[in-house]
Amino acid sequence: MSHRALEVLRTVAWIAAEDTRHTKRLLQHFGIATPLFSAHAHNERARAEDVVQRLAAGTSGALVVDAGSPGVSDPGTRIVQAAIAAGQDVQVVPGPSAVIAALSLSGFDTAAFTFAGFLPAKAGPRDARLAELLARRETVVLYEAPHRARETLGAIDRLAPGRRVAACRELTKVHEEVRRGSAAEILAALDEEAERGEWALVVEGAPAADLPLEDDDAARRRFVDALVETGVARAEAEERAAFVLGPKRRRKGKA
Repeated sequence: MSHRALEVLRTVAWIAAEDTRHTKRLLQHFGIATPLFSAHAHNERARAEDVVQRLAAGTSGALVVDAGSPGVSDPGTRIVQAAIAAGQDVQVVPGPSAVIAALSLSGFDTAAFTFAGFLPAKAGPRDARLAELLARRETVVLYEAPHRARETLGAIDRLAPGRRVAACRELTKVHEEVRRGSAAEILAALDEEAERGEWALVVEGAPAADLPLEDDDAARRRFVDALVETGVARAEAEERAAFVLGPKRRRKGKA
């Protein structure tokens, strides 16, 4: 906790918290008695209206989540959007962020990266999204739930064998852990391990030799169809296919 964060939590009139039980323990540790109310994924739409009303009445407040940063794969986006739309002042008090911490620890190129958040839960859409991400030249960061980490590592190994990965969890916490190697090597080390803590998976960007050089109509159709199954419009799916597989090439003998 930074001095600035503690000062904000002490001086605001109220705190909107993802889980008031967790935040209450934090506040008690630092001797802070600011009133709390919940603002989580299931009540955020209603809480956004409440927050805007409180701000319009002239009070100041803070938004906190259990881990990470509000609005980044965590509740908070709707509340921030509502406050901005209402013309209220919104400021950020930076704290630990798993995506940035994982990038720093990965040892991979960080000049450019793609943050993809959580992958789709179902295998087909997950693999389609992974195929798109693994074709990119820049480093990719994914979040994954503990009970799906093995399946996702297996998919990375199947779609990009040998690609280097840094698997990070519990970052900035007591049991911080980073495992480096191929997805297969990391997966093998997790076989007998208890599941705990969400993962940040950092995947090295694709080398030039791994990028598809020739058009494959069947592969392109499978790629597009899998994206459409996830709800992506077909026109956008075609655009993504062109980015990953390259533009369609005319075959010899055809106009």
